[in-house]
Amino acid sequence: MKKNMGTLDRSLRTAAALVIGILLLANLVSGITATILGIVALVFLATSAAGFCPLYAPLRISTRKKPALQQH
Repeated sequence: MKKNMGTLDRSLRTAAALVIGILLLANLVSGITATILGIVALVFLATSAAGFCPLYAPLRISTRKKPALQQH
């Protein structure tokens, strides 16, 4: 599994998951909305930790910076 998520992408997903977590813990959302947001938060955390987004792979998207070419 080749990483396809850059630092900014991973940071934004983690931040979004934390915001969702706070909303859930503060009981500001409930019902099916809370369940869906909880799942989204877990997916965001998992993909951020792995550095790989399964949706990006078939679309050939990568937010990682290209490595700089080394000069000899």
